[in-house]
Amino acid sequence: MINDANGPFCMKRRILSNCRHISFVILSLWLIQSSAESGNNSNAMLSTEIINPPQNIAFCHASTIAYSNGHLVAAWLAGSKEAANDVGVWVARFSGGRWSAPVRVADGLSPDRKALTVINPILFSPRHGPLMLFYSRGKLPADWHPLRMISPDGGATWSEPVALGPGVSGPAKDKPVELSNGIVIAGSSTEYDGWKVHFERSMDGGNTWDVVYPPAGPRPVQAIQPAILDHGHGKLQALVRTKNGFVFSTRSRDWGKTWSALSPLDIPNSNSGLDAVTLTDGRDLIVTNPLPYVEGRWDRHRLSVLISTDHQTYRSVLDLENEPNQEFSYPAIIQSPDGLVHITYTWKKIHIKHVVLDPKRIHAPR
Repeated sequence: MINDANGPFCMKRRILSNCRHISFVILSLWLIQSSAESGNNSNAMLSTEIINPPQNIAFCHASTIAYSNGHLVAAWLAGSKEAANDVGVWVARFSGGRWSAPVRVADGLSPDRKALTVINPILFSPRHGPLMLFYSRGKLPADWHPLRMISPDGGATWSEPVALGPGVSGPAKDKPVELSNGIVIAGSSTEYDGWKVHFERSMDGGNTWDVVYPPAGPRPVQAIQPAILDHGHGKLQALVRTKNGFVFSTRSRDWGKTWSALSPLDIPNSNSGLDAVTLTDGRDLIVTNPLPYVEGRWDRHRLSVLISTDHQTYRSVLDLENEPNQEFSYPAIIQSPDGLVHITYTWKKIHIKHVVLDPKRIHAPR
């Protein structure tokens, strides 16, 4: 059957085309507006520096940062190329006003000495207990083995890696969060059977974990790598990376025991990792690549800081980087005891950059 220009098939196709056009226009306006707004808080940036000096290493990525034993600790992946067998976890410590020389603390060698690769290190500093380093070892997502190392001296020395319990994935990219009652929540995900997020709760400071899954929503969402926000009194929110064009969110009102179905936020997401933190003043800071999603491409040339004062609307307040055809990605963010905000991220896949912000100087535009 041939459909005429006014037939139902053509009308449906025109509607879909118009919807795509409207979505593109909305995203473009959001980017133009947020780009103009983000220049208002440049005085909040106190310092920027490269953590890892030039090395005979072609690739680095996926940084993480924590505060432990009175100083900052950073970790990241480095090797010849992404997913190569020589990729390992490197650590540096900030003390005496400078970053120490990077030290390789973990590699992809399996117990039988088979060379594998290393995935996404995550540092976690509990209120009581040693600094922890989580990462996974394996070639394919179905074969990733989550591991944990501990450091009793703030990252100077590390234990041998120990496997997490059966059925536990460990944090996927971003730091676990310790709640006021001592419960630790980790944002986890799996990638071997589609992208799916879940959460892991620990009642003993991060030593053992229970798995919690959010319910399925009305439509499938390809989502991984939750970043957790603690809104106090057992109320939590997690922001997730997706292939659906936007950052999605899920919430818990019972200390992470149950979670809502994923729903979209008004933050574009180009299939790129993000991180977030709830500040001591109650505001949320998010670091992300707020760019349109294009299937088959990773556009990560712009890295921005967004703020929310009500846990549901978000404003871009600062661009950390914005350079076409380059990559600035996989941010990590924490607030140290002195109130300053520390962000690390991948800088063109050859360095890890550290930025210090004063959140008192960050103001959301009206």
